[in-house]
Amino acid sequence: MSLQVARPSEPAGSVVTLAVTSGKGGVGKTNVVVNLAVALARMRNRVAILDADFGLGNVDVLLGLAPRHHLGHVLSGEKALRDIIVDGPLGVRIIPASSGLRELTALAPAHWHRLNAGLADLSPELDFLLVDTGAGISNNVVDMLMRVDRVLIVTSLEPTAVVDAYALIKILTLADPGRDVGVLVNGARDAAEADLVYRQLEVAATRFLQRPLSSYGFIVHDPALRESVLQQRPVVDLQPNASASRCFRLLAARVASLAPLGGPGLRLVPRRGVGSGPADLEAPQCA
Repeated sequence: MSLQVARPSEPAGSVVTLAVTSGKGGVGKTNVVVNLAVALARMRNRVAILDADFGLGNVDVLLGLAPRHHLGHVLSGEKALRDIIVDGPLGVRIIPASSGLRELTALAPAHWHRLNAGLADLSPELDFLLVDTGAGISNNVVDMLMRVDRVLIVTSLEPTAVVDAYALIKILTLADPGRDVGVLVNGARDAAEADLVYRQLEVAATRFLQRPLSSYGFIVHDPALRESVLQQRPVVDLQPNASASRCFRLLAARVASLAPLGGPGLRLVPRRGVGSGPADLEAPQCA
């Protein structure tokens, strides 16, 4: 069963939903989600982030927010999903996860039902829903990735991160060979270094899994990112002219221009007015 966030007045799948995940922790996945969300919001899109690292959420921490309630209250039936939303930069809506709740490390069918119901209620107000999953291959992570149409795997140059990214690609392929999977290389020095990482995964996926991958480009290594984390502000907001900020804007343009997928459920759709402007001019730095 897919996440039910289609708008009642529009065809099913018109809400753009992208799950961002990683095989290994520490590769900057949540930072990617936060900056991508703000970059999309700057393009006049209505964006929400679902922190789906249910027991160890930290999207709110990266943004310096202090929510009173979290998804644990929704999944237990104490609160409606709309009641726990907090506003982030540029009106990005944050659906915060809990932290340190062991009982949420494996969701029951009733939990998924409550989450779906809450997202269905919220969907008429959204253009994009970005899902920040936990790292690794737990049941919660794989179940969430099976409920969206597109998956973006964030990896770094570290051999362990690349190996774990491939392991996640393999598990997704075994569960659903047709699942659309993309790769983003975080912390690369330049396009050549990022391409080397992507090609390693692409060759392995083609040879051993007989499946294609999509390249979402890369985020350049930039000291501005560390400063933004310490200040609990997205780098695209804190230092919009930083090299990493240019990469995030290009990533947002790519996400916004993805074509719809076939079949039931949610899929990414192009937004009006995307595909021209500053983001395209920045392609040489971050392509």
